[in-house]
Amino acid sequence: MAFSATGSDWAILNASPDIRYQIAATPRLHPTGPRDSPIRSVLLTNGDIDHVAGLLTLREKQKFTLFTTAAIAEVLDENPIFRALDPAFVTRRIVDLGETVEIAPGLNAELFAVPGKVPLYMEGETVETELEGEQTVGVLLSTGEKQAFYLPGCAKVTEALAERLRGAKLVFFDGTVWENEEMIRLGVGAKTGARMGHMSMAGERGSMAAFENLDVGRKIYVHMNNTNPVLDPRSPERKQVEGTGWEIAYDGMEVEL
Repeated sequence: MAFSATGSDWAILNASPDIRYQIAATPRLHPTGPRDSPIRSVLLTNGDIDHVAGLLTLREKQKFTLFTTAAIAEVLDENPIFRALDPAFVTRRIVDLGETVEIAPGLNAELFAVPGKVPLYMEGETVETELEGEQTVGVLLSTGEKQAFYLPGCAKVTEALAERLRGAKLVFFDGTVWENEEMIRLGVGAKTGARMGHMSMAGERGSMAAFENLDVGRKIYVHMNNTNPVLDPRSPERKQVEGTGWEIAYDGMEVEL
């Protein structure tokens, strides 16, 4: 996702593998010169391949700042391929939890821990799926009095997280799976949503239920897996989600706050 306070200076939150296509489809992100770009920064919320692989597309000698926690920076440092991001052009900035940083002109970000797990490729014999620390973070974006939350990965809405989100004007939230055993039932995976570090949308322990009494203005699901039936506008699951006030993000979606 791309966020801006000015409309001309942009911060990318998580660099997905298809970022080249995303930039090409978004004129406001197009280069303004051979090595000039309106993209001022990239901020990572975890080290998943879906969130870091696109950094290699941004290695072409364009200046930007890469914001990460120390734990996420360590993930990148351990893989030599990310040395392709020339330090003469890409400034790496470590951000502490609770610290507010300007990620684009007029646009601030504060990182906070949310329950999650380490990336799949870093898993050991024991996997903690609701680990809270620097490996999975949510983001509070602010410009003046306007605020929005971005949480593309979250294993559980804890009481502390619920209080943080209560009364928010806009929340982008993890919508990976509809129900916990969705991928197993469809025969496309051997793990539940919870095992992957994601809440399901449906059910008494799902995110729709968790948000029922939080009085959030706009609730938008992001990061849907291709097994999630809400991607079909005609599905009963889509109608159920929209009936509870949620929106389903789509490619090219624009939100103004």
